[in-house]
Amino acid sequence: MDLSLKTIAFMGSGAMAEAMISGLVRKNLADPKKLLASDVRQERVNELKEEYGCMPYTDNAKAASQADVVVLSIKPQRLDTVLEILKGSVKKEALVLSIVAGAPMQKISEGLGHHSVVRSMPNTPAQIGKGITVWIPSEGVSEEQKEIASTILGALGDEILVNDENYLDMATALSGTGPAYVFLFMEAMIDAGVHMGFSRRVSEQLVVQTIKGSVSYYQKINQGDEVHVATLRNQVTSPGGTTAEALYYLEKAGFRTSISRAIWAAYQRSLELGKGKPVHIPETRSVNGK
Repeated sequence: MDLSLKTIAFMGSGAMAEAMISGLVRKNLADPKKLLASDVRQERVNELKEEYGCMPYTDNAKAASQADVVVLSIKPQRLDTVLEILKGSVKKEALVLSIVAGAPMQKISEGLGHHSVVRSMPNTPAQIGKGITVWIPSEGVSEEQKEIASTILGALGDEILVNDENYLDMATALSGTGPAYVFLFMEAMIDAGVHMGFSRRVSEQLVVQTIKGSVSYYQKINQGDEVHVATLRNQVTSPGGTTAEALYYLEKAGFRTSISRAIWAAYQRSLELGKGKPVHIPETRSVNGK
């Protein structure tokens, strides 16, 4: 869909807002002069103007009042304040597109007094156009507005439209938070390589290419018949071999259960954010537990 005639205002100009602006400009989907980047930091929006040609604002209400699409790209803890500022400024016919983790559509709709709301959850690879975004429209979103949302989110990578808002909290825990799990796994593998004697540079190269190659192999195999990942794992696990030994220790250490519990914890936290519960920071403990 051609968005060149649409004015899109971003409330918050962090990494994900920049990813959306970058994708829209890179794919020639929108006119940079109709992309409004709003942030409390003047230097930040000036950076985006210099890089992408978008228009800088430090007044959220002023930017939103001109927009056909208002993108909420702020931290969850800032949502209540921003909704209060924007209430009455969003045009009646505008679409509100939220990427705020844990924020229900009802809260956004009631906070703005606005009925056309799309809730979405992108992830970090969106910054290079390789992300995946799960999204859902409210009942007040028109077919044209759905196309607009699909086009904007498609600039970040793949996008999946769902019909139940509960899937958004699930996606937050699985794909939204997912890159952190992958990076931690990579870090552990790299550190193990260094511990064995590889230089960090070589260890990083081995780990990164192993992960990239494994994903590419999985995608290639699944272009034909559907193949379960367990089948591929079994293919590289020879009886009594090194892989079997390694997997035995991973299972013994509760690797699979730890991943599952971590994702469930992230899901529960997403639900808490939606209810407005404050961020809980655990007490710092020393090595000996005191």
